[in-house]
Amino acid sequence: MSMDLMKIRKEIFNELGLNSTNSGIYAAGWIKNPSGKKVVSISPIDGKSIATVLTGSKQDYEMVVKKAEKAQAEWLRLTPPQRGELIRLIGNELRKQKSDLGKIVSIETGKTTVEGEGEIQEMIDIADFAVGLSRQLHGLQMASERFEHRMYEQYLPLGVIGVITSFNFPSSVWSWNSFIAAVVGDVVVWKPSSKAILTAISVMRIVTKVIRENHYPEIFSLLTGSGSEIGNLMSSDPRIKLISFTGSVKSGRIVSETVARRFGRTILELGGNNGSIVTAKANLNLSLKGVAFGAMATAGQRCTTTRRIIVQDKIYKEFISRLKVIYSNVKVGNPRENGVLVGPLIDDQAVKNFDKAVEVARKEGGKVLVGGKHTTIRGLEGGYYVQPTVIEMPRVTPVTCEETFAPILYVFKYDTLDEAIRIHNAVPQGLSSSIYTTDLMEEEIFLSSLGSDCGLANVNTATAGAEIGGAFGGEKDTGGGRESGSDAWKSYARRQTVTINWGKDIPLAQGVKFDV
Repeated sequence: MSMDLMKIRKEIFNELGLNSTNSGIYAAGWIKNPSGKKVVSISPIDGKSIATVLTGSKQDYEMVVKKAEKAQAEWLRLTPPQRGELIRLIGNELRKQKSDLGKIVSIETGKTTVEGEGEIQEMIDIADFAVGLSRQLHGLQMASERFEHRMYEQYLPLGVIGVITSFNFPSSVWSWNSFIAAVVGDVVVWKPSSKAILTAISVMRIVTKVIRENHYPEIFSLLTGSGSEIGNLMSSDPRIKLISFTGSVKSGRIVSETVARRFGRTILELGGNNGSIVTAKANLNLSLKGVAFGAMATAGQRCTTTRRIIVQDKIYKEFISRLKVIYSNVKVGNPRENGVLVGPLIDDQAVKNFDKAVEVARKEGGKVLVGGKHTTIRGLEGGYYVQPTVIEMPRVTPVTCEETFAPILYVFKYDTLDEAIRIHNAVPQGLSSSIYTTDLMEEEIFLSSLGSDCGLANVNTATAGAEIGGAFGGEKDTGGGRESGSDAWKSYARRQTVTINWGKDIPLAQGVKFDV
């Protein structure tokens, strides 16, 4: 590891209580010797080891779930506003630790400094949202057809839920689920990606410190391990009432089928193959900025990354010419350095996937306009860096229907808006979308049932960068789940319709007469 990274690691390890070898199991306390495999955390910045984590096995899993069930029984005795108070305290502590946590995110996942701290800011924001929500867990009151009766609905906790997260948003997605579920009254078992395992441990050290100091039930547990073992145990366990899974479509199908067999619930946030339409009536400066950010932020490793742009033929030449200049000048390198927009991919396999996609795109008629190759950063030769890439495609092809987690942008040309929408909707994924236009009719068509088929639709802004206040999720192969804001909290609760007879008679259903 480079001297700069070694110095940062030493500082934040001291601050966050990390060691060269760490336990990856927390269940009302850190388990010193979990019985699973050792996992080495590798920094994609230089390809070198950061620390080792001891992960869990089936034996550890049973212990974690039993302790979670115990915590659930205690947690139910607190009111929603009391639960919200814990989340408020956690949010305050995250504010204090934002810088150090952001550094861990950056070193372990390769995000830039700004994006690393932004990850923690999302946790703080959702904590604030959850605190307010804790006083607004409301149901409807409905008119009863029976005299002297009252009917309403209420939302009650599900119980123990499981959250399985990906490396690209290693802490914020956990908080989207966990803070909301907690104020509803659930407890959470977290299985993080093994590619972002130290981030999860660091977050749990902060969160559980607040819980212990304020004498709350141990509602959050951490269970590291492989998806094939720990993830499958969680998915098949009827004690886990809901599984929130973020990951690939392939893995999501397995989770969905496994949970469905036991009639459990899922929130699935799977692949995104997000497109932006740029019309002749777009503000070009604005659209170029939005497209470039959406395509290159986080080195193309966001589920909301802009992976396809569909540009009207009237402005195609000018738009692409200017986009090529932006790509040629963007700074790729150490994400800890100022001015760097594009850091490394997560690992060597991600680089291989990038290479394969570029090769296949060429075979399918694509023309590489910018990039398409690896790049080496001086002093960080072991890192996983590639050039941000723009590929002109003659039509929708199989490779453009796949999600490659890398900074590859496919470009299409169109004539009419109907044609653009057909190209846009021609992929199996349906997460985020955008249109750049100053024309009201074009905007409204895109936002209508004739337009975008995605869960997120944006006008004059990037496909990336969703706010926590709105429900996040997509359609088609993206899974159909919703988490974070709006009324997504209802996913973590069971709905109960209540009827109260406050009269002296009991009208029977279907007009049945029965006297006693």
